[in-house]
Amino acid sequence: MAHWERHFIFFIMHFWVCDSLESVDQNTTVQTAFVGRSVTINCTYETSNPSPYLFWYQQKMNGIPKYMMMIYATNVQNDKDFEERFTANHTKTSKSVPLTIQDVCVSDSAVYY
Repeated sequence: MAHWERHFIFFIMHFWVCDSLESVDQNTTVQTAFVGRSVTINCTYETSNPSPYLFWYQQKMNGIPKYMMMIYATNVQNDKDFEERFTANHTKTSKSVPLTIQDVCVSDSAVYY
């Protein structure tokens, strides 16, 4: 089983059994960025879990979701394809985990969740 498949199955199973107190919100549906600059995609969550596992995925047009990183507490574990220009900072007090892409390229065009 591929690495992304394990995470995707965990993602689906996790949300299948979650109660209504669990939610994730990205306040922007479309975000524009200029080539060579950085962009931050905001994301907040609600959970009763004091130490949730959080994930970022990238999905290019007509593609499958690709695992980018896992965030647990203050530790971030990036997939090897997303080590250099992609960072996430978990702020437990505001329950946010924004994704920042440095030196944006045209090839970064995708859906991020």
